[in-house]
Amino acid sequence: MTTKSNTPKKVNRKLSPLERRFTRSPFYLVTMMARIRGHVSEDMIRSAVSKVQQRHANLRARIEEDTDHNLWLTSEGAGEIPIEIVPRVSDGQWLEEYYRNCKIPFDFSERPPIRFILVQSTDVSELIIFCHHIICDGKSLAYLIRDIMQCLGDPDHEVEILPGLAPIGGSNLPKDVSVNALIRFFISKINKKWEKIKIHFDQEDYENVLDAYWSSFRQRILPIELSEDQTTELVKRCRGENVTVNSALITAFAGAQLTIQGTGTYNPNLGVVGSVRDRLTQPVNDGMGFYAGHVELKFRYQPRLDFWENARRFHKKVKPLYTNKSLFKEAILYEYLDPTFIESTPFKMLGGLVHDNASRFKKLSDFRKKNDVVLKVLKRNKVESPASIVMGTTITNLTNIDIPKQFGSLELDRLIMNPGISANYYLVLGALTCVGKLSLVAAHIEENLDSSSVDKIVNLAIELLS
Repeated sequence: MTTKSNTPKKVNRKLSPLERRFTRSPFYLVTMMARIRGHVSEDMIRSAVSKVQQRHANLRARIEEDTDHNLWLTSEGAGEIPIEIVPRVSDGQWLEEYYRNCKIPFDFSERPPIRFILVQSTDVSELIIFCHHIICDGKSLAYLIRDIMQCLGDPDHEVEILPGLAPIGGSNLPKDVSVNALIRFFISKINKKWEKIKIHFDQEDYENVLDAYWSSFRQRILPIELSEDQTTELVKRCRGENVTVNSALITAFAGAQLTIQGTGTYNPNLGVVGSVRDRLTQPVNDGMGFYAGHVELKFRYQPRLDFWENARRFHKKVKPLYTNKSLFKEAILYEYLDPTFIESTPFKMLGGLVHDNASRFKKLSDFRKKNDVVLKVLKRNKVESPASIVMGTTITNLTNIDIPKQFGSLELDRLIMNPGISANYYLVLGALTCVGKLSLVAAHIEENLDSSSVDKIVNLAIELLS
């Protein structure tokens, strides 16, 4: 169990191998939007962010690299979290702010990799949180919104300071998770080959790749907002059909994708992301950090069958996969793999996109061209380039987030979450239910799946669910 105090402590710990998977990657960005009814002033939001920064250790820390290339979370010298206030002139303006901020790099070594945008009007505002996966998951941001709302609703609210939480890895992994000797042997060979050619990357490399990525790919997110009545009806129908809302959602989109994309383009590989907070030896409850795992399966939607029969087929197939062995598969492998090897993979994938006038063009393009152990591993996993589609649909569903609707004079109208989109997926779904309303985001890269097709897929998926 975690203990609480009212005195924030200094932060100084190594990043875990799993956390280092996200190091300086341009596409591991998690976003949460809270629509708030009532007036939120600039002073109110700055005060609330200051308070929650004391509560959560990850919000008080920057990332420091030592001479041996170990990465540390440290509160020493950590700068302020950026907060921007933007006048609200339209309902869809928050989406414009989202697209603009995706392209802005984080200063990992200077301040916590998170920023806040308040799209503000006197009656309704959208608070947008942009956070890098290296210090958070989707649930982290939902709990963070709850903490902020408490401070906004009650200016005298005193937050309880949470201790620094253990990341996924080491002694915090479940006892039944392990790697067999043969796999450890192959990982050892990878590490030895990497040691001979090892290359390290820094902030400037990251900024070059981030610019190249968003110059090459156009992202689009499509929010889908269900009312309380629609949410209640969907939950009731799913229960009656003996499936979860999660299974119904991904089945609906899989079926719609097959219809719109056709059998030649449709990818039957599906992914489901789930929380592992209650599976660790040291539970993290509602603390902030990356505490998620995922399962993958191949599922072919059968048009000749009723939609709900397809949903039951998917649910029956995915349910047995929710085991520690599956959910912690990556985490345990990274315990043995050289962390700098993991960190090099986005630069290997994306190095060929960097502009020839970029400051690190030669370093990154040369690394991309090398037929080395990094490229071989990426090819084995079929992600050697950003054009490699490895999954048709993946879903992150935070399920029902228990947050009150009313906070003093303010009302939390809705939460919307985007778990982040990679060019290697056709469609990424982010879902959650809060204050009785289900919100869903369908995110895609235009170069993989055009807007017209995605609009048709979304409309058909909703029709199937109805």
